[in-house]
Amino acid sequence: MDFQELIRIRRSIRAYRPTAVPDDVLQRVLDAGRVAPTACNLQPFQLVVVSDPEMRAKFKAVFCRDWFWQAPVIIAGCVEPANAWERSDGFNAAELDIAIVMDHIILAATEEGLGTCWVCAFDEPKAKEVLGVPAGVRIVAMTPLGYPAAEPGPFMRKALRELVRKNHW
Repeated sequence: MDFQELIRIRRSIRAYRPTAVPDDVLQRVLDAGRVAPTACNLQPFQLVVVSDPEMRAKFKAVFCRDWFWQAPVIIAGCVEPANAWERSDGFNAAELDIAIVMDHIILAATEEGLGTCWVCAFDEPKAKEVLGVPAGVRIVAMTPLGYPAAEPGPFMRKALRELVRKNHW
């Protein structure tokens, strides 16, 4: 698939078929995240892949939308800020790094015919408890992963002229 087409067909999917994601497909999607760039190539991230039905059901307490935990796979993007690159003014690139990793995963999933939905509005302490994530590690984003059960909505974005400035603000 052409990259320009891929980035235009990607949508947030909020309905999933119960069909399992084949292991080889899941591995390709995860590998796309593995090769994502991170600041100074420090790779301060871990991906927690949840496919067990009982574990997914525990996500009812983490994010209350049924479509989220009913997807056959949930991927949690975690970072270790202590292991991430830090700029001289204190900016820590951990969250930026995992955002790039998750974007690679989401685009690779789209290319495989899978649906995803970027989710950040979850109960992080509860998610850490459910997943057994240690102190010092943050869960920044999650996505359900599975075959879409419904057609996505229309593609709506602001015009480029509303988003780009040339040479100065």
